[in-house]
Amino acid sequence: MADYEIFVLGDFVLQCGKTLRAAKLAFKTFGTLSPAKDNAIVYPTWYSGQHTENEWLIGPGKALDPDKYFIIIPNMFGNGLSSSPSNTPAPWNGPRFPNVTAYDNVRAQHRLVTEHFGIEKLVLVTGWSMGALQTYHWASMYPDMVPRILPFQGSAKCSRHNYVFLEGAKAALQADAAWAEGWYTSPPTRGLRAFGRVYAGWGLSQTFYRLEADLTHMGYASLEDFLIGFWEGLFYERDANNLLAMLWTWQHGDISANDTFKGDFKAALGAIRARAILMPASTDLYFPPEDNAIEAAAMPNAELRVIDTWWGHFAGGPGTSPDDIKVLDDALRELLASG
Repeated sequence: MADYEIFVLGDFVLQCGKTLRAAKLAFKTFGTLSPAKDNAIVYPTWYSGQHTENEWLIGPGKALDPDKYFIIIPNMFGNGLSSSPSNTPAPWNGPRFPNVTAYDNVRAQHRLVTEHFGIEKLVLVTGWSMGALQTYHWASMYPDMVPRILPFQGSAKCSRHNYVFLEGAKAALQADAAWAEGWYTSPPTRGLRAFGRVYAGWGLSQTFYRLEADLTHMGYASLEDFLIGFWEGLFYERDANNLLAMLWTWQHGDISANDTFKGDFKAALGAIRARAILMPASTDLYFPPEDNAIEAAAMPNAELRVIDTWWGHFAGGPGTSPDDIKVLDDALRELLASG
């Protein structure tokens, strides 16, 4: 049985000018919505991840405590549970799935929160990586609804350097002959494995590998064991078209790319009135702290708080670094306690 619910959006018009027919948004909740509907937190998913891979940050006694808060995890379009290339009927299936932006994702999530649950104001929005991108969108698009945000290891706009990294991962996947321009009849497994190996050099820091933390902290027998077991394994069973749909969303992430801000990135950041703690990792190769420093300077109520870590981007990954998770949990607890 599925451990999530479906919110039916109907025919959902996207920023690209195409309609996602019978669009659906998969979500899971933790805790109980209070009678006043004033205890809700939104915690979006990340690139390729599904709600189950967010659950490590939730639990009794943690900052995201379901005994106190009503926590909503909406699954991003393209992740295989919400509307995605792999589950959308023809003619919009596979590589014909329309381009979806983070703005589209957050508009859909806003409908879930307001129409399905009747919530008018949230307590917090938080998220890792592409979840952080959606967090920035929430605060910029709905400033009256979002009093606090904590985006971790992510940014409000995909940098040019980040875009280039993603081009390399995409090219590795599409080089598999089985890719067949997206009309594959069996998974392009060589491409998926290559995709994971490209990721391996970016998701963790140089210091992580220098310390051989794959052996000492993650229990792998050798570097090759780690590359296959962790990185190839992370993507091997994902759908290739789903990965590429979410990759497009990532590359085109920009909180100012909409009719409200018309590309004025500084104005979009300035519209965020929420109290914000921006938490990059000191060694993140995707989202270096200087990107968040630029964002914090343009936000009226933001603090830059860099996690000093050698875990790179995965300082905020699914439960990989206990020390960094404690730093994050403490910051969430502090932010939630603030007025």
